[in-house]
Amino acid sequence: MELSDTQWKLGFSIGLGQQPRLRDVIARDLAGLIKEIHLAKERFGLLESTPVFSCYEAGRDGFSRKDTGTVWLHRYPQTQGVTNLVVDSASIEVNRRKRRAKTDRMDVGKLMTMLMRYLQGEKKVWSIVHVPSPEEEDQRQLHRELIAVKAEGTHHINRIKGLLASQGVTLSFRKDFLSCLEEVRLWDGSKLPMDLRAAINHEYERGQLVKSQIDQLERTREEAVRISISPAVEQVRKLLRLRGIGMNSAWVFVMEFFPGALSTTGGKSAAWPG
Repeated sequence: MELSDTQWKLGFSIGLGQQPRLRDVIARDLAGLIKEIHLAKERFGLLESTPVFSCYEAGRDGFSRKDTGTVWLHRYPQTQGVTNLVVDSASIEVNRRKRRAKTDRMDVGKLMTMLMRYLQGEKKVWSIVHVPSPEEEDQRQLHRELIAVKAEGTHHINRIKGLLASQGVTLSFRKDFLSCLEEVRLWDGSKLPMDLRAAINHEYERGQLVKSQIDQLERTREEAVRISISPAVEQVRKLLRLRGIGMNSAWVFVMEFFPGALSTTGGKSAAWPG
């Protein structure tokens, strides 16, 4: 399967060296997908009980490597008796002498050929992505949301700094930031322009809302570490006993890198005053 936002390209074959049966279905049309599988079996003269293997590259529709990844498309064929593989695109060897599309996305024919090679025993043709269970995937939401809101908070801070810098002003982010803002004077002794002050105030208010969300998420995480009986959280507790490992790292290692877990620290973020 070659996936895109609007259309899925499907390729069917029963062996190497055969011209593939190519079909298109509307993206996310699951009934159409199953219908094409049945039609392909009829075309090749196969029994309905014949096993079916499929694959697609990890990506937006199939398996996002970022904050809101979903693997629903992998799970659905499994319920229909199809053995599906999610392939790590970076693990596929390519001919560097040939010109490639900017997306580097493999066409359906290439994917189908490599799938057949893999099923015939060439396990090194690519790497298969581990697909988490629904429970494991849901566990990842807390820390990924925390990463996202921290990045948003940093954006608001940088925006305020940029607005002040445009007037040659620097101001520390403290609890009394707004009162200090009123005391700021420009090079000629005048106050900050009224509309600029309003823009900074609005940006600050949005940042404070983000800060409250960050605080709430961190409290939720800390509460989970205190009382949760989840095996994944128990692993977090064990890591926290080691010197040099804090909450962010322990949570990340367990939830993302260890079986049954999730998370990413999200890097260094600026802290809001208060």
